[in-house]
Amino acid sequence: RFCFTIANNILRNKEDSEECVNDSYLHLWNAIPPQRPLLLKAFLAKITRNLALDRVRRETADSRGGGAVPLALEELAECLPSSESVEAQVDARELGRAISTFVRGLKKRDGDLFLRRYFYMDTLDAAAAYVGMEPKHAAVSLHRSRKRLEEYLRKEGFL
Repeated sequence: RFCFTIANNILRNKEDSEECVNDSYLHLWNAIPPQRPLLLKAFLAKITRNLALDRVRRETADSRGGGAVPLALEELAECLPSSESVEAQVDARELGRAISTFVRGLKKRDGDLFLRRYFYMDTLDAAAAYVGMEPKHAAVSLHRSRKRLEEYLRKEGFL
């Protein structure tokens, strides 16, 4: 159910989500022998999320997910550097670490909201419900977190 929820938040299609979950387990099986993940659940979530996003990109169907995935990615893109340059591609891993550090530094509720919206691709309403907030307040909190992320990334030299 955990993987299905992640896939379905992105794909919004039961059959595609089930297939994505099956692919996730296959990828997990193939990935574990050379590298042992510290947090299996997080490792599996990342695989599922990446496979679902790859499927969305492959199908280039903005209508999938009711536009929620492109909207979430667009919101986050406003405070991230462009990934088109070679330098940005080289720094992608460090950028990921910086974002993880930033999110871990947020208050638990804000960090959970940020992850639900931008990692698990929950709708604003679902992410807000998960952390027990009204959607209006969640939107304001996410806006503030994105601004703080932008400031943090500037300070760290990513922007």
